[in-house]
Amino acid sequence: MTFKPAHLLVVLLVTAFPAMAADNLATVNGKAIPASKAEPFLKQALAQGQKDTPQLRAMIKDRLVGTEVLLQEAEKAGFSKSEDVKLQIEMARQQILIQSLMRAHVEKNPVTEADIKAAYEKWKTQMGETEFHPYHILVAKEDEAKAIISKLKSGAKFEELAKQSIDTGSAGKGGDLEWVSQGNVPPAFGAALATLKKGQFTETPVKTEAGFHIIKLDDVRPLKLPTLDELKQQIGESLVQEKVQLYQQALIKKATIK
Repeated sequence: MTFKPAHLLVVLLVTAFPAMAADNLATVNGKAIPASKAEPFLKQALAQGQKDTPQLRAMIKDRLVGTEVLLQEAEKAGFSKSEDVKLQIEMARQQILIQSLMRAHVEKNPVTEADIKAAYEKWKTQMGETEFHPYHILVAKEDEAKAIISKLKSGAKFEELAKQSIDTGSAGKGGDLEWVSQGNVPPAFGAALATLKKGQFTETPVKTEAGFHIIKLDDVRPLKLPTLDELKQQIGESLVQEKVQLYQQALIKKATIK
Protein backbone atom coordinates (compact mmCIF):
# COMPACT_ATOMS: atom_id res chain seq x y z
CA MET A 1 0.00 0.00 0.00
CA THR A 2 1.30 3.45 -0.92
CA PHE A 3 0.63 6.55 1.18
CA LYS A 4 0.60 10.07 -0.15
CA PRO A 5 2.86 12.43 1.84
CA ALA A 6 -0.08 14.18 3.52
CA HIS A 7 -1.61 10.86 4.54
CA LEU A 8 1.75 9.64 5.81
CA LEU A 9 2.03 12.74 8.05
CA VAL A 10 -1.36 12.04 9.62
CA VAL A 11 -0.44 8.42 10.31
CA LEU A 12 2.81 9.45 11.92
CA LEU A 13 1.02 11.96 14.17
CA VAL A 14 -1.61 9.44 15.21
CA THR A 15 0.90 6.73 16.07
CA ALA A 16 3.56 8.92 17.63
CA PHE A 17 1.77 9.67 20.92
CA PRO A 18 1.02 6.03 21.94
CA ALA A 19 4.55 5.04 21.02
CA MET A 20 5.85 7.61 23.49
CA ALA A 21 3.76 6.21 26.40
CA ALA A 22 6.81 4.67 28.01
CA ASP A 23 9.04 7.53 26.88
CA ASN A 24 9.15 11.29 27.31
CA LEU A 25 6.71 13.69 25.71
CA ALA A 26 9.36 16.40 25.45
CA THR A 27 12.36 17.86 27.24
CA VAL A 28 12.52 21.46 28.41
CA ASN A 29 15.98 22.84 29.19
CA GLY A 30 17.15 19.27 29.70
CA LYS A 31 14.24 18.28 31.99
CA ALA A 32 12.03 15.50 30.69
CA ILE A 33 8.21 15.62 30.64
CA PRO A 34 6.96 12.02 30.89
CA ALA A 35 4.33 11.12 28.31
CA SER A 36 2.21 9.78 31.17
CA LYS A 37 1.59 13.38 32.27
CA ALA A 38 -0.58 13.91 29.21
CA GLU A 39 -2.98 11.06 29.99
CA PRO A 40 -5.12 12.87 32.63
CA PHE A 41 -5.59 15.83 30.28
CA LEU A 42 -6.51 13.52 27.41
CA LYS A 43 -9.03 11.63 29.53
CA GLN A 44 -10.59 14.87 30.72
CA ALA A 45 -10.90 16.17 27.14
CA LEU A 46 -12.48 12.92 25.94
CA ALA A 47 -14.91 12.95 28.87
CA GLN A 48 -15.97 16.44 27.78
CA GLY A 49 -16.84 15.13 24.33
CA GLN A 50 -13.72 16.06 22.39
CA LYS A 51 -12.36 13.64 19.81
CA ASP A 52 -8.96 12.00 20.15
CA THR A 53 -7.10 13.73 17.33
CA PRO A 54 -3.47 14.60 16.59
CA GLN A 55 -4.43 18.24 17.05
CA LEU A 56 -5.79 17.58 20.56
CA ARG A 57 -2.67 15.67 21.57
CA ALA A 58 -0.45 18.41 20.15
CA MET A 59 -2.40 20.99 22.13
CA ILE A 60 -1.96 18.99 25.34
CA LYS A 61 1.76 18.66 24.68
CA ASP A 62 2.06 22.42 24.10
CA ARG A 63 0.21 23.10 27.35
CA LEU A 64 2.53 20.81 29.33
CA VAL A 65 5.61 22.34 27.72
CA GLY A 66 4.33 25.84 28.49
CA THR A 67 3.64 24.89 32.08
CA GLU A 68 7.11 23.39 32.49
CA VAL A 69 8.75 26.53 31.09
CA LEU A 70 6.87 28.69 33.61
CA LEU A 71 7.61 26.32 36.49
CA GLN A 72 11.30 26.37 35.75
CA GLU A 73 11.27 30.16 35.60
CA ALA A 74 9.38 30.34 38.92
CA GLU A 75 11.93 28.02 40.52
CA LYS A 76 14.78 30.12 39.11
CA ALA A 77 13.19 33.24 40.57
CA GLY A 78 13.10 31.58 44.02
CA PHE A 79 9.34 31.51 44.49
CA SER A 80 9.44 27.92 45.77
CA LYS A 81 11.36 29.21 48.80
CA SER A 82 8.82 31.94 49.60
CA GLU A 83 6.98 31.31 52.88
CA ASP A 84 3.78 32.73 51.40
CA VAL A 85 4.01 30.38 48.41
CA LYS A 86 4.78 27.43 50.67
CA LEU A 87 1.68 28.23 52.72
CA GLN A 88 -0.52 28.40 49.61
CA ILE A 89 0.87 25.09 48.36
CA GLU A 90 0.20 23.49 51.74
CA MET A 91 -3.35 24.83 51.82
CA ALA A 92 -3.95 23.50 48.30
CA ARG A 93 -2.53 20.12 49.30
CA GLN A 94 -4.84 19.94 52.31
CA GLN A 95 -7.85 20.92 50.22
CA ILE A 96 -7.12 18.26 47.60
CA LEU A 97 -6.74 15.58 50.28
CA ILE A 98 -9.98 16.59 52.01
CA GLN A 99 -11.89 16.68 48.73
CA SER A 100 -10.57 13.22 47.87
CA LEU A 101 -11.66 11.91 51.27
CA MET A 102 -15.15 13.39 50.94
CA ARG A 103 -15.53 12.17 47.36
CA ALA A 104 -14.62 8.64 48.42
CA HIS A 105 -17.13 8.80 51.29
CA VAL A 106 -19.93 9.92 48.99
CA GLU A 107 -19.06 7.21 46.46
CA LYS A 108 -19.31 4.58 49.20
CA ASN A 109 -22.52 6.14 50.56
CA PRO A 110 -24.33 7.46 47.48
CA VAL A 111 -27.54 9.45 47.52
CA THR A 112 -30.27 7.18 46.15
CA GLU A 113 -33.44 7.91 44.20
CA ALA A 114 -35.39 6.94 47.32
CA ASP A 115 -33.42 9.49 49.37
CA ILE A 116 -34.25 12.25 46.89
CA LYS A 117 -37.94 11.33 46.77
CA ALA A 118 -38.20 11.21 50.57
CA ALA A 119 -36.52 14.62 50.88
CA TYR A 120 -38.90 16.04 48.29
CA GLU A 121 -41.98 14.72 50.09
CA LYS A 122 -40.72 16.09 53.41
CA TRP A 123 -40.16 19.48 51.80
CA LYS A 124 -43.64 19.44 50.28
CA THR A 125 -45.14 18.78 53.72
CA GLN A 126 -43.15 21.63 55.25
CA MET A 127 -44.24 24.03 52.51
CA GLY A 128 -47.92 23.17 52.95
CA GLU A 129 -50.66 23.46 50.34
CA THR A 130 -51.48 27.15 50.73
CA GLU A 131 -49.70 30.36 49.82
CA PHE A 132 -50.34 33.48 51.87
CA HIS A 133 -50.12 37.19 51.09
CA PRO A 134 -49.35 38.83 54.46
CA TYR A 135 -48.53 42.33 55.62
CA HIS A 136 -46.63 42.84 58.85
CA ILE A 137 -45.27 45.42 61.24
CA LEU A 138 -42.09 44.44 63.03
CA VAL A 139 -40.96 46.11 66.26
CA ALA A 140 -38.26 45.38 68.80
CA LYS A 141 -40.38 45.28 71.98
CA GLU A 142 -43.58 43.52 72.90
CA ASP A 143 -45.07 46.65 74.47
CA GLU A 144 -44.63 48.50 71.17
CA ALA A 145 -46.44 45.70 69.35
CA LYS A 146 -49.32 45.75 71.84
CA ALA A 147 -49.65 49.52 71.44
CA ILE A 148 -49.88 49.15 67.66
CA ILE A 149 -52.52 46.44 68.00
CA SER A 150 -54.57 48.78 70.21
CA LYS A 151 -54.37 51.49 67.54
CA LEU A 152 -55.46 49.02 64.86
CA LYS A 153 -58.44 48.00 66.97
CA SER A 154 -59.32 51.68 67.27
CA GLY A 155 -59.44 52.02 63.48
CA ALA A 156 -55.91 53.10 62.56
CA LYS A 157 -54.75 52.10 59.08
CA PHE A 158 -52.33 49.17 58.99
CA GLU A 159 -50.38 50.67 56.06
CA GLU A 160 -49.77 53.91 57.96
CA LEU A 161 -48.59 52.18 61.13
CA ALA A 162 -46.32 49.94 59.04
CA LYS A 163 -44.10 52.97 58.36
CA GLN A 164 -42.64 52.56 61.86
CA SER A 165 -41.70 48.92 61.23
CA ILE A 166 -38.03 48.07 61.69
CA ASP A 167 -38.29 45.85 58.62
CA THR A 168 -37.11 48.51 56.21
CA GLY A 169 -37.71 46.26 53.22
CA SER A 170 -41.48 46.22 53.72
CA ALA A 171 -42.12 49.37 55.79
CA GLY A 172 -42.28 51.58 52.71
CA LYS A 173 -44.76 49.22 51.10
CA GLY A 174 -47.28 49.26 53.93
CA GLY A 175 -45.75 46.13 55.41
CA ASP A 176 -46.31 44.04 52.26
CA LEU A 177 -44.36 40.75 52.29
CA GLU A 178 -45.82 39.55 48.99
CA TRP A 179 -46.61 35.83 48.61
CA VAL A 180 -45.09 33.36 51.09
CA SER A 181 -45.71 29.81 52.26
CA GLN A 182 -45.49 28.41 55.77
CA GLY A 183 -42.26 26.65 54.83
CA ASN A 184 -40.32 29.82 54.10
CA VAL A 185 -41.24 31.94 57.12
CA PRO A 186 -40.37 31.40 60.82
CA PRO A 187 -42.54 28.67 62.42
CA ALA A 188 -44.34 31.07 64.79
CA PHE A 189 -45.06 33.44 61.89
CA GLY A 190 -46.40 30.60 59.75
CA ALA A 191 -48.55 29.23 62.56
CA ALA A 192 -50.09 32.67 63.10
CA LEU A 193 -50.83 33.04 59.38
CA ALA A 194 -52.74 29.77 59.38
CA THR A 195 -55.15 31.07 62.05
CA LEU A 196 -56.10 34.24 60.18
CA LYS A 197 -58.90 34.88 57.74
CA LYS A 198 -58.65 37.43 54.92
CA GLY A 199 -58.51 40.95 56.32
CA GLN A 200 -57.76 39.86 59.89
CA PHE A 201 -54.65 40.79 61.87
CA THR A 202 -53.06 39.09 64.87
CA GLU A 203 -54.41 40.51 68.13
CA THR A 204 -51.40 39.33 70.13
CA PRO A 205 -47.76 39.99 69.13
CA VAL A 206 -46.02 37.13 67.28
CA LYS A 207 -42.48 36.65 68.51
CA THR A 208 -39.64 35.47 66.26
CA GLU A 209 -35.87 35.95 66.35
CA ALA A 210 -36.35 39.19 64.41
CA GLY A 211 -38.63 40.75 67.03
CA PHE A 212 -42.39 41.11 67.53
CA HIS A 213 -44.75 41.04 64.57
CA ILE A 214 -48.29 42.22 63.97
CA ILE A 215 -49.47 40.23 60.95
CA LYS A 216 -52.37 41.00 58.65
CA LEU A 217 -53.57 38.47 56.06
CA ASP A 218 -54.54 39.98 52.71
CA ASP A 219 -55.23 36.89 50.61
CA VAL A 220 -54.61 33.15 50.16
CA ARG A 221 -54.28 30.84 47.15
CA PRO A 222 -53.29 27.22 46.44
CA LEU A 223 -49.53 26.73 46.47
CA LYS A 224 -48.00 25.46 43.24
CA LEU A 225 -44.70 23.72 43.89
CA PRO A 226 -42.01 22.58 41.42
CA THR A 227 -42.17 18.89 40.52
CA LEU A 228 -39.73 16.26 41.76
CA ASP A 229 -38.08 16.13 38.33
CA GLU A 230 -37.56 19.90 38.37
CA LEU A 231 -35.85 19.80 41.77
CA LYS A 232 -34.14 16.42 41.51
CA GLN A 233 -30.62 17.72 40.82
CA GLN A 234 -30.86 20.48 43.42
CA ILE A 235 -32.12 18.06 46.10
CA GLY A 236 -29.42 15.52 45.22
CA GLU A 237 -26.67 18.12 45.58
CA SER A 238 -28.13 19.26 48.89
CA LEU A 239 -28.21 15.69 50.22
CA VAL A 240 -24.61 15.12 49.15
CA GLN A 241 -23.58 18.25 51.04
CA GLU A 242 -25.52 17.03 54.05
CA LYS A 243 -23.71 13.67 53.94
CA VAL A 244 -20.36 15.45 53.82
CA GLN A 245 -21.23 17.65 56.80
CA LEU A 246 -22.49 14.70 58.87
CA TYR A 247 -19.33 12.73 58.05
CA GLN A 248 -17.14 15.63 59.15
CA GLN A 249 -19.13 16.03 62.36
CA ALA A 250 -18.80 12.32 63.09
CA LEU A 251 -15.03 12.43 62.59
CA ILE A 252 -14.70 15.48 64.86
CA LYS A 253 -16.79 13.77 67.53
CA LYS A 254 -14.62 10.65 67.36
CA ALA A 255 -11.34 12.56 67.45
CA THR A 256 -9.32 13.18 70.60
CA ILE A 257 -9.26 16.94 70.93
CA LYS A 258 -7.57 18.71 73.87
